[in-house]
Amino acid sequence: MGSHRRLVPSGFDRGATAALCVMSAAAAALGVVPATSAVAATHDDTRAEVDTLYAEAEKATEAYNKADERADSLRKQVSTAQDRIARQQDRINALREAVGSLADAQYRSGGIDPSLALLFSDGPDDYLDKAAVLDRITAHQAGELEDLQDAMRQLAQERAEGTRKLSELDRSRKAVASHKKTVERKLAKARQLLNSLPSADRAAYDRASRSGRDGMPDLGGVVTPSARAAAAVAAAQSALGRPYVWGANGPSGFDCSGLMQWSYAQAGVALPRTSQAQRFAGRQVPLSQAQPGDLVTYRSDASHVGMYMGNGQVIHAPYPGAPVRYDPVGMMPGATVTRV
Repeated sequence: MGSHRRLVPSGFDRGATAALCVMSAAAAALGVVPATSAVAATHDDTRAEVDTLYAEAEKATEAYNKADERADSLRKQVSTAQDRIARQQDRINALREAVGSLADAQYRSGGIDPSLALLFSDGPDDYLDKAAVLDRITAHQAGELEDLQDAMRQLAQERAEGTRKLSELDRSRKAVASHKKTVERKLAKARQLLNSLPSADRAAYDRASRSGRDGMPDLGGVVTPSARAAAAVAAAQSALGRPYVWGANGPSGFDCSGLMQWSYAQAGVALPRTSQAQRFAGRQVPLSQAQPGDLVTYRSDASHVGMYMGNGQVIHAPYPGAPVRYDPVGMMPGATVTRV
């Protein structure tokens, strides 16, 4: 019965083995790695780049929040200035009527005094500069003119300040738009990179913590130091699972500082909008003395913030695609603790 073994030409085994040895040696000398290792390294690089983009987007988000907060403040200031200008204009109109009645009386008695003619000039600053003219009218008339002059000067100042505020508001609005574009560009690139990963790797990234922790922490027995801290902690816990939404401060979605602001607002405490400002919204304490409700800011520029919950855990809004969740307090470098 014939054999089913495949026949190999004479000398192939020795030649092939030698060739493979030479190729392996050359690959080792050139630093060539197996294809699977190269793919894994590429995926690791992609994930690292996504992390970097999210960190940069987070910084840009804080810049956006700061500019937006400034724009809100300026809008209120402009509105207040416009109200003051309107009231001052009403006062000037009333003073003009009072001084006008003096001019009318003098006209009926023999002509308008030269001093009152100044009322209708375009340069109210000339009024008091011409003291010799004021000497010709009564003390009451002088007082009326001085009041009018002061009111007109104040109105000019109010209008100049209003114009400055409007200009600053316009610049702030442009800054908001610029920061928004920066955030959107970085987030879009991060999502594009994530979509380039195999589905299993992408799902693992979306599930994974920055520190790689699995499961929920044990917070049993944790006691808050005050009633307002307890209210803020309870509010933050109620937000667990809600999505990260950049520029949002609740209640349906949050960025990192928005979650802190919203949580403390439920406790009746008004926090600043940005993580940089929240870092200085209370007393600094060592990390070793952190208590539930304390704010924990990260990185040297305080571009991320979470709330300490006890047992070495914080609650925070991590990044797009990752909902509000718990993570270890040491998840990022540069932790600074603030007691509100």
